[in-house]
Amino acid sequence: MLISIISLVSGFILLIWSADAFTDNGAKIANIYKISPLIIGILIFGFGTSAPEMLVSGLAAFEGHPELSVGNAFGSNILNIALVLGVSAMIMPIKIELQVIKKEWIYLMFVTLIAGLLLWDRHLGVMDGTILFGLLAVFLLYTFNESKKDHHEFDNLSSKINIDHKSRTWTIILISFIVLLVSAKLIVYGGTSLAVQFGVSDLIIGLTVVALGTSLPELAVSITSAIKKQHAMVVGNIIGSNLFNTVGVLAIPGLISPFYIPEKLITRDYPFMVVLTTLIILFVASRKFSKEIAISRLEGALFIIILFFYVYLLFWK
Repeated sequence: MLISIISLVSGFILLIWSADAFTDNGAKIANIYKISPLIIGILIFGFGTSAPEMLVSGLAAFEGHPELSVGNAFGSNILNIALVLGVSAMIMPIKIELQVIKKEWIYLMFVTLIAGLLLWDRHLGVMDGTILFGLLAVFLLYTFNESKKDHHEFDNLSSKINIDHKSRTWTIILISFIVLLVSAKLIVYGGTSLAVQFGVSDLIIGLTVVALGTSLPELAVSITSAIKKQHAMVVGNIIGSNLFNTVGVLAIPGLISPFYIPEKLITRDYPFMVVLTTLIILFVASRKFSKEIAISRLEGALFIIILFFYVYLLFWK
């Protein structure tokens, strides 16, 4: 058991460092090659903070633990909203205009509902994974087209770097990606070992321990953004990450190791994910005609309460 715990903790520590290094240096590369800030936000930060979930899910599915993969995807989405957004709002109320997130939120809700329909037969297969990856491609194409409409001064980007440092930056990206792979391997090993030792299913471990560990990058980015009053970054990071989780992370076990999912995933975990996703837009839209904050500390506390109730259902109900 000690080895499993050490493996899990060391995996989380390496995961946080490597995800941060991967994201930061990815932004520097985007600056060097004059990539649009929109692409930086969606691809670098959205993919960067979701890379741990994708790697953990891929390894878990490849090693014959697809339930841990799906649990990681659903659990990460729930924690991103209930924990990450909830804590961020309690630290600093999140003010953001409805127009800023409307299109991205609509697409997130759309793919969430499509994912529910695909899983309704309780089977996640190759066709389901292909459809989900297709939705990811559509979103990336939309993001690319939107980036063409922007005209920004790249000198204003926060990550400035000399072009001569390209080799060093690419090297750090490669190293951080390798460390991501190693940390994902450690987390899968530690998580599955603990599941066996405690008699807990892979699904529960994926929904809780592994999901919490892979959501730490989102938590770190969102808390930092909240403190700096970068409100759009907080909500944008969560919506972008959940999009990648739903169409990318969830697709991986279907393509690698098709299986029949537990009924609880549809009757318990999926409804929580849908409700929390809906609450984001409701809280923002409720302030549409006022000058008040969009997501208050009280609403942040409500997210935390919902999370506690969800954990209660997981372990005690």
